[in-house]
Amino acid sequence: MGVQNLFSVEGKTVVVTGGSRGIGAMIAEGFLRNGAKSVYITARKVEECQAAAARLSAFGKCEAFPADLTKPEGIELVAREVEAREAQLDVLINNAGAVWAEPFDELGVAAWDKVMNINVKAVFFLTQRLHKMLIASASHENPARVINIGSIDGLHCPPLETYPYSASKAAVHHLTRTMAARLAPDNILVNCLAPGPFESKMMAATLAALGDQIKEASPVKRIGRPEDIAGAAIFLASKASMFITGAVIPVDGGISTTL
Repeated sequence: MGVQNLFSVEGKTVVVTGGSRGIGAMIAEGFLRNGAKSVYITARKVEECQAAAARLSAFGKCEAFPADLTKPEGIELVAREVEAREAQLDVLINNAGAVWAEPFDELGVAAWDKVMNINVKAVFFLTQRLHKMLIASASHENPARVINIGSIDGLHCPPLETYPYSASKAAVHHLTRTMAARLAPDNILVNCLAPGPFESKMMAATLAALGDQIKEASPVKRIGRPEDIAGAAIFLASKASMFITGAVIPVDGGISTTL
């Protein structure tokens, strides 16, 4: 029952997609600072991904696998790199994502497909490809974990015209539930975090324009901090959450309760 036992992620191998910046980098750093054995990050931009891994290596073993996860060859590259280094995978965090805001009458097919491909399609197919590595880690007493990153925009109608983004995150929430049901017999727990506003490149324009209003509308009167999202992810990867699967947990300072 001790805290150090319940919430430990020491010795775990972790993959964080979209780990070069924003929420992904916050989560990766949280695992490294708390004793994860290896954290592997992916991102589409090679230099950014490698630079992030170099920075995160100050806290533990971190390697970069630059890849475009919207393409089968990108998923295969990441899987093969992990397989070359590890016998098993304890935690997969599907965080990579894209947002697109455009008026209803102007949104095009290419923008819709870009968002759906990375936010939903890549979540399923990377998990599928790494399924055997997760099984290799998993046991009834110590399940492997898949943590998908959704959004509160998948829980309510957002104020901005981000049609594919909000639809994709609602899809991620339901995909989490269906994968949880399928993978539970394999001793793999699948849960989802639905973040509210955090400092990130994706949120930069929104926070610049509406930051004060967002903070004022939040019950806790602030935006998310790195420890908020890292702590939630560590909880879902630890013994403390071993009886939780198929859950979608808002990490939003209560914003979703006011909408």
